[in-house]
Amino acid sequence: MSVEITWWGHATATVRDSGVTLLTDPLFARRLAHLRRRRGELPPDSVAEVDAVVVSHLHADHLHPRSLARLAPGTRVLVPRGALAAVAGLRRLRGRLRVEEVGVGDRVRVGELTVRAVPAAHDGRRLPVARHRAPALGYVIEGEARTYFAGDTGLFDAMAEEVGAVDVALLPVGGWGPYLGEGHLDAGRAAEALARLSAACAVPVHYGTYWPIGLDAVRPHEFHSPGDEFARLAARTAPASAVHRLGHGESIRLGLGAVG
Repeated sequence: MSVEITWWGHATATVRDSGVTLLTDPLFARRLAHLRRRRGELPPDSVAEVDAVVVSHLHADHLHPRSLARLAPGTRVLVPRGALAAVAGLRRLRGRLRVEEVGVGDRVRVGELTVRAVPAAHDGRRLPVARHRAPALGYVIEGEARTYFAGDTGLFDAMAEEVGAVDVALLPVGGWGPYLGEGHLDAGRAAEALARLSAACAVPVHYGTYWPIGLDAVRPHEFHSPGDEFARLAARTAPASAVHRLGHGESIRLGLGAVG
């Protein structure tokens, strides 16, 4: 069995499995509010030609309506339940895209794949003072391989139980600023998550792409080092798991044995 992963930067990745192509948390912007893209070219237009998209939560660097608007008409977009009520820009896309709300435990068939929504320990509000809420999600993409896209999450006690057995884990290892708040994985916590999940392979994401304007010199190691630091710590914490640190736009095809 095999799966191909391409990392485009931040939490945006393409997962190809069983002849189906899925895109995670698409963000095709050089600038987002106070953030600018400091590394990696924007994904080419062809990246928007996919079978389905999964969106993990409502934060603007994960649910970005202008990026979703680049998708081909009729593309399926899975979002957390409550997202349509919370995000006006998403509602405006509903007639052009097939927006489907899902909750923890839901299973959606996409071609030969099954996409299963799993919980995430992260603030699901669009804004800190927002009235509408939608729970943050992760997704397990089940085909020839089982690929876990964590979205944004902190560690939580039932992580291994809720996610289940997986071959590949796309894990956030950093963020877009000098400091990480609650509900995030840094390199060390991501290594612990990998140990709990016992995935055969891991790809670090959500680091080294966006950074606040004017803060380039503030704790720059939090921008540059999380991928390498995750690989170093995972070698000690989860030695049976192989870490594949991708550059922006880089792909890897993983041939994997069956998961028990």
